[in-house]
Amino acid sequence: MTARPREPDAAPVAAEPAAGSSFGTRLFVALTVVVIGCAVSAWLVASALAPGIFHDHLGQAGIHDSSQAAHVEEAFTQSIVLAWGLAVAIAVLLALAVSWYITRRVQRSLIAVTTSTARIAGGRYDTRVHSPGLGREFDELAVTVNELTRRLDATETTRRRMLADLGHEMRTPIATLDSYLEALEDGVRTFDDDTRQVLRSATDRLERLVEDITAVSRAEEHLTRIRPVPTTTAALVIHAVRAAQERYDNKGVALRTHIQDSAVVSVDPDRIGQVLGNLLDNALRHTSSGGAVTLSTRRTGHRHVEITVTDTGEGIASDHLDHLFDRFYRADTARDRRHGGSGIGLTITRALVEAHDGRIRAYSGGLGQGAQFTIELPISDR
Repeated sequence: MTARPREPDAAPVAAEPAAGSSFGTRLFVALTVVVIGCAVSAWLVASALAPGIFHDHLGQAGIHDSSQAAHVEEAFTQSIVLAWGLAVAIAVLLALAVSWYITRRVQRSLIAVTTSTARIAGGRYDTRVHSPGLGREFDELAVTVNELTRRLDATETTRRRMLADLGHEMRTPIATLDSYLEALEDGVRTFDDDTRQVLRSATDRLERLVEDITAVSRAEEHLTRIRPVPTTTAALVIHAVRAAQERYDNKGVALRTHIQDSAVVSVDPDRIGQVLGNLLDNALRHTSSGGAVTLSTRRTGHRHVEITVTDTGEGIASDHLDHLFDRFYRADTARDRRHGGSGIGLTITRALVEAHDGRIRAYSGGLGQGAQFTIELPISDR
């Protein structure tokens, strides 16, 4: 007896939005009920109270003839009912017309936002929502949606560039590992010190890339813990110079300090030390032997202080200055790859500076004119 073939499972059905009337329809119905309810209530109250009040006033006026009083009361009742009925009808129609107009405008605005967010969810980050002119809240909603779209667009652009750069960064060490392992398997090479050194260099490069990616992600997502303590900018500069002095001596680049003004700042010394270390390493990579790098600090008013790293190195073209702190951006891809940079050290630097409520900027007179990186930090009130 052959087994009956199993029928394929039914494809999952995507959840559909719940059926129901639109927000505009519900709003218009609610406003209609309120308007009609108010009109009927006013008409009933007027019909019930007005004749009795009028009858009392007839008695006070001395009109006691029953037939005459009845005729006057009947005339008043009919006139009040007709007048109130006509006034209520006109008021209801006007209120409903205004309610319909407002409802339509609100509904169109919500449809525009819904359509735009659906396009954004589909990856169309060039979508923008126009202000409906319904008030501050709707204007703020449009601005928020547009800002969300802009950030998503920037994130998507960064993601694509990151994946492309990761491919380039990983291709060289992986190709090196593959070729050397294949040579070892074929017996072309032996596992000597030179081979061990090449393989170790390739794995170190991959490990350094992974560490940099993790570091910049944590810094940008504010997962890096900042433990601020009062210290002086002079102490930060002196400590950074001591940490980098040996590397500069080995390359033959002069490392100088210029402490014009020192101020008390509330920062995490380890994190700012990491920032200054990144900037000094970046300056050292792009400054030839015989050049000089200067680390200086000065006040800029009563509220801020600057720490500046100035080098006499290769310089930076003006069209690259605005992108130096973007993730995986390189002003010169071949040059940075030759120096071993992964293109995210400056991104980490900016993230750490901004985590201290500071900002960083770069300046260069052009290629061959050196570069200058300036950190601005708030002066501590304590």
